[in-house]
Amino acid sequence: MGIKIFMFSFIITSMLFFFLFIPTRLTLQISTMKPTTMDYFNILRTNHTYPVTFAYLISSSKGDTIKLKRLLKVLYHPNNYYLIHMDLGAPDSEHKDVATFVANDPVFSQVGNVWIVGKPNLVTYRGPTMLATTLHAMAMLLRTCHWDWFINLSASDYPLVTQDDLIQVFSEVPRDFNFIQHSSRLGWKLNKRGKPMIIDPGLYSLNKSEIWWIIKQRNLPTSFKLYTGSAWTIVSRSFAEYCIMGWENLPRTLLLYYTNFVSSPEGYFQTVICNSEDYKNTTVNHDLHYITWDNPPKQHPRSLGLKDYRKMVLSMRPFARKFKRNDLVLDKIDRELLKRYKGGFSFGGWCSKGGKNKACSGLRTENYGLLKPGPGSRRLKNLFKKILSDRFFHQMQCR
Repeated sequence: MGIKIFMFSFIITSMLFFFLFIPTRLTLQISTMKPTTMDYFNILRTNHTYPVTFAYLISSSKGDTIKLKRLLKVLYHPNNYYLIHMDLGAPDSEHKDVATFVANDPVFSQVGNVWIVGKPNLVTYRGPTMLATTLHAMAMLLRTCHWDWFINLSASDYPLVTQDDLIQVFSEVPRDFNFIQHSSRLGWKLNKRGKPMIIDPGLYSLNKSEIWWIIKQRNLPTSFKLYTGSAWTIVSRSFAEYCIMGWENLPRTLLLYYTNFVSSPEGYFQTVICNSEDYKNTTVNHDLHYITWDNPPKQHPRSLGLKDYRKMVLSMRPFARKFKRNDLVLDKIDRELLKRYKGGFSFGGWCSKGGKNKACSGLRTENYGLLKPGPGSRRLKNLFKKILSDRFFHQMQCR
């Protein structure tokens, strides 16, 4: 029986590696980009720069197109890079809708920093295909462009600060810091995550289905220590390179192990970084998300609404989740925190317009490199002052 399980796991793991490292293809904004515009803007970027750059992975699935389009507009900044992954299980009409939306936006076309994964993956909830998609996106973005931090979000997330706020605050953070919530105290996850073994049909099937559970459970590993935490992370370029092209075998060994692990995104990066001598002291034990849970907690966090607004702001965190489509609290966040009006972009120094009751709708090229942070940067600085303090930072390192 043990040999059969080992052989089956080996086959599935081999397929996962193939799934992760298949040739990459990005779909740009169809054919709307004009070479002269792109040449001019690239020259402009060499003369006026921003202090830091973020690379975003925005994941979405069936029924998420409206949330995805809204999130992309509110999260957009010409200095960053955005990679959209829409689950292969979503209907073709939704894939085309998102592609058309990106292609027809004049700012996206002018800057050329919004991409869609051309060969999307089938993602199974709680399976390793979600982790494989994240690593795949890292590999694509490492190969395609230069950035300082990688941020993974879903279509149900929403920012609580502008990108100018985020860029300004992160410009004062060491580039090798990784914001990964982690703990070696598994608690209930010991029996619900650490010991069970699963098989994700999304690794080899074109039809989405739930994960399969293997009856026999396994013992906890002895050659490395398991860690758990939030699936939402902000990782440095250096650590992303280590995970994708690691000069030692730890990232690949743990990828093999987490192939049969329940909810692997909640443990893979935590276990890799906390078992690495080079990176274990670069962790900021925080996921920078405002999330609330039912009591007792259910499988998914609570959907946030207007009654949560004050607590979200007081949390000083730059992101929150999860939100229902076009909830009224999103309009309040737009008006009061992001200065976003009439479906435009969040306010920033790069806008041709914008401000009080004025929509940020276009790019002012001579303003490239100009930051106009607002109150959100002060809130975020206060949070960073706490979590980056010597007392918190060193006490909350990997144990």
